[in-house]
Amino acid sequence: MVLPLAKPCFFASIRNNYSLPKSITMSHTHPKKERTFIILKPDAIQRGLVGEIIKRFERIGLKIVGMKMHMVDEKTLWEHYNKDDAWYEKKGAKILENKKSLGHKIDKEAIEYGKDIIRAMVHYMCAGPVVSLVIEGNSAQAVVKRLVGGTEPTTADSGTIRGDYALDSYYLCDVDESRGMRNLIHCTDPADGAGAYQREVDLWFTKEEIMSYRLVTEAMLYDVNLDGIKE
Repeated sequence: MVLPLAKPCFFASIRNNYSLPKSITMSHTHPKKERTFIILKPDAIQRGLVGEIIKRFERIGLKIVGMKMHMVDEKTLWEHYNKDDAWYEKKGAKILENKKSLGHKIDKEAIEYGKDIIRAMVHYMCAGPVVSLVIEGNSAQAVVKRLVGGTEPTTADSGTIRGDYALDSYYLCDVDESRGMRNLIHCTDPADGAGAYQREVDLWFTKEEIMSYRLVTEAMLYDVNLDGIKE
C-alpha cells in the first residue's frame, strides 16, 4: 500500500517563501527586539501627561529599556533636528504663504524662516525638563509612530497621543510669529531610514543607560512554547 505524500505544512511553506527584511538578516536581531527613541517634551511634563503617555506604550505590550528626566542643551538639539537647506526652504516657503495671508511683514528669505522653526523649537525644548525613553518591542518604530499620530495636533487622528491630548496647529504657530509647536512628544520616524534610531539614541543615551531584561508579560506576547513549539 502506497501512502499519499503529506501536504506541505502551511507554516513551513510560509517560512520557505518568506525572506526577512535586510536590516534583520544582516544584524540577526529578532523583530521583537526592535527599539525606538522618544522624547516627552516640556509641555507633556508641565501638563502632567507623562504617565498617561507611557501607559499607551506599555498597554500595547512595548517595554521601556531606557528612561531619564533631564535638561537639554542647544548643541544636542541642533544635532538632533539635523535639517538640510532643502527642508528649510520648503518649510520657509509655507511660512511665507501664511504670513502673506495674515498680512504680516516679510523681512527675510524663505530659508531663514525655515531655520526659525528649529530656532523656536530649540528655545522651547530648553525651557524645562524633558523625559527621554528607549522603547523595545515588535515593530516598535512603526507602532510608536502610529500611537503618537501626526505632527500637527489639530489634524492628528483621534485615538493618537497628539490627537487626544494636544490642540496646537501650524497656523497658530504662524500667528504667534513662528513659535515652537506644542505637540507633546517626539519619536523616531521610520521614514527617515534604518539609521535614524541609532543616530538619535547615540545623541541622548550612553550604552550603560539602556537595559536588557525580560518582562513576565513577554511570555504571553512572544514565546513560541505556548504553541507547543520549542524555542
